[in-house]
Amino acid sequence: MADAASADTSTHSTSARRRVGLLVTCLVDLMRPSVGFAAAKLLEDAGCSVGVPRQACCGQPAYNSGDRKTTREIAEQVIEAFAPYDYVVVPSGSCAGMLKVHYPRLFRNDPNWLPKAEAFAAKTFELVSFLVDVLGVTGVAASYEGSVTYHDACSGLRELG
Repeated sequence: MADAASADTSTHSTSARRRVGLLVTCLVDLMRPSVGFAAAKLLEDAGCSVGVPRQACCGQPAYNSGDRKTTREIAEQVIEAFAPYDYVVVPSGSCAGMLKVHYPRLFRNDPNWLPKAEAFAAKTFELVSFLVDVLGVTGVAASYEGSVTYHDACSGLRELG
């Protein structure tokens, strides 16, 4: 892959810089930080102002283990950390699904947090969906010599459509 995978910004206006909060995910943070840096570069090259607020995890491991109390605590922290941003972008379908689908469910019986969770979910996007559906990016200035295999993540298909 080319060293710099930058977004083709010719298909959309960058006059109004979108404030994007990048949720890097715990896996990216601990195992593949280059994915986080590449995601930030793609977003910046597409005209976004990118911030990475203090974060740890979306809470999916706790949620999948049935620990709703810890998951709610994590969700509250994440929602508050990303409040200043116009959009929340996540380079992971399963984490994006956690934020978009499961955060509102966590707070369905909490009249104080449910509106916050729903507003947060509405501004959350998986990285490629944001680039294509929100920004209108149609290509990137990158190439790859070789074969590529693509796998639609199961959680992305189930939770993000």
